[in-house]
Amino acid sequence: MDILKSMPITEANQMAATKPTILVAAVALVDDENRVLIAQRPQGKSMAGLWEFPGGKVEPGETPEIALIRELREELAIDVTEACLAPFTFASHLYEKFHLLMPLYVCRRWHGIPCPAEGQTLKWVRANRLTEYEMPPADIPLIAMLRDLL
Repeated sequence: MDILKSMPITEANQMAATKPTILVAAVALVDDENRVLIAQRPQGKSMAGLWEFPGGKVEPGETPEIALIRELREELAIDVTEACLAPFTFASHLYEKFHLLMPLYVCRRWHGIPCPAEGQTLKWVRANRLTEYEMPPADIPLIAMLRDLL
């Protein structure tokens, strides 16, 4: 325990300690051609115009998996079961007003055809082409991991 007391606290850690941590669950939906679905954030939302993996905030009392099932039904009109959500990796990013912790799941099976229900644009993209789309800073490190997987 004494070693922890002697470890320096970085400026970034001090900044993060003063900001709320937001838990957001995201998913890489992968189709039969190994393409990943990304959604463009609509006008009027923060980070409008950027491309992201589908998902959303984990509400109090929800697990990340339950939040994803709810968000995918609301945003894309598809049904996913918890058994089809495979935990893959996570992002941890300090934004100006909050710290984002975002587990990323991979899903290859769902019911229905993804269609935008909240004004967003959808696109199926090969993992090696994801860098061609401007994404939020927290999503960018996830691209290389998906590229290696697919």
